[in-house]
Amino acid sequence: MNQATLLGIEIGGTKLQIVSGNGDDNLLSCHRFVVQRASGAAGIQLQIEATIAEHYEGQIAAIGIGFGGPVNHLTGKIATSFHVDGWSEFPLSEWLSSIAKVPVYIDNDANVAALGEATYGAGKEHSKVLYMTVGSGVGGGLVIDKAIYHGAIPGEIEIGHIQMDRSGTTLQDLCSGWAVDEKIRKSISLDPNGLLAKLADGKTSGEAIFLKEALQANDQQAINIFEDTTNDLAFGLSHAVHLLHPEIIILGGGLSLLGEQFRAGIQSKLQGYLMRAFLPGPEIRLAQLKEMAVPVGSLVLARQHILNTLNNK
Repeated sequence: MNQATLLGIEIGGTKLQIVSGNGDDNLLSCHRFVVQRASGAAGIQLQIEATIAEHYEGQIAAIGIGFGGPVNHLTGKIATSFHVDGWSEFPLSEWLSSIAKVPVYIDNDANVAALGEATYGAGKEHSKVLYMTVGSGVGGGLVIDKAIYHGAIPGEIEIGHIQMDRSGTTLQDLCSGWAVDEKIRKSISLDPNGLLAKLADGKTSGEAIFLKEALQANDQQAINIFEDTTNDLAFGLSHAVHLLHPEIIILGGGLSLLGEQFRAGIQSKLQGYLMRAFLPGPEIRLAQLKEMAVPVGSLVLARQHILNTLNNK
């Protein structure tokens, strides 16, 4: 089993990654594509099919998939995607298994990233690991003793959909990469001559990428956006801590690339929202696998399923 070549696939709202490996954190190959949202699910399916045909046909033993949205991990069917049209009720495992002629295992991308980080990343020394990804959306996964926690179908640990008030505003509405883009656009409209405006230079999407440089320059607009966002993230995480009390919280996704300032900001603010008995709260770390957490976790997912199948025979 250690020598079997596995395929790991990340299907997200902005990127598609396809990697091969043996189920550890050493990848044999990697292909990355930008998701064209206008092409919908069909466009992503064509890219997956073409990549397997060109590079992996007849060479792999199983496939693991981390999908950006709620899924039925038992049947391999997609519930929905919040970012790309055309995925609802799509039988992804069945479709890909018929193409690749190998078993296909699927789970939510945040669950899979949590599995990768808990097995080979920042949480490998802990048994109760909560992972939160803050990228185009906000998602979460819980791993207990190196196994993904699953609630009732079709989802669990949807931390991004925690409501932050009674009007229905969610954590994702306030803190996703797209939400930060909107905050920056609003800030630029109020101060078109500020540093963020100069850095964005007319860009109309993906402005969050400029937040780190503006913070390094001590730009007050950037500081206000950063403080507002990390405060909301800490408040949202406090609900998860009170319910789950993990040993460690791992922060992944694009905004986590802000680095130590991001981690420390959330860690310090979280303490103000926790019951006294839980203080100082779980340790918070940045994702060690970074943008490879989902692909690596997908390989682990495939390996675990194959080993479970072999052990049950």
